[in-house]
Amino acid sequence: MRIGELAKLTDTPTRLLRYYEEQGLIEPHRRENGYRDYDDYLVDRVMQIRGLLDAGLPTRIIKQILPCLDKPRTIHFADATPEMLATLERERDRMTRRITCLGRNRDAIDDYLRTVRALA
Repeated sequence: MRIGELAKLTDTPTRLLRYYEEQGLIEPHRRENGYRDYDDYLVDRVMQIRGLLDAGLPTRIIKQILPCLDKPRTIHFADATPEMLATLERERDRMTRRITCLGRNRDAIDDYLRTVRALA
């Protein structure tokens, strides 16, 4: 598929898709005319990247953990340093705290909606 189609399917601006490519997060094929050609699996990959970015992970870490997101999972970090592992643990713990907070906020909105609807 062309970049415009991938952008539409993932609700991601083409400029961001080019940035992901520059960062080595996605790799399109090039046609003879130089146009990018994106495989279908990149729809899910872009959604994963956006979710990880939304969670606050920097692209340098995302690039290292992307192989772990494939199915079947391919986990091989020959160059995983103690610092990298500590960074991933901190990011995981920060995500867990954010998920807990989002859950509380969702529950509060649910309570509010139930109360407002009961009064209507």
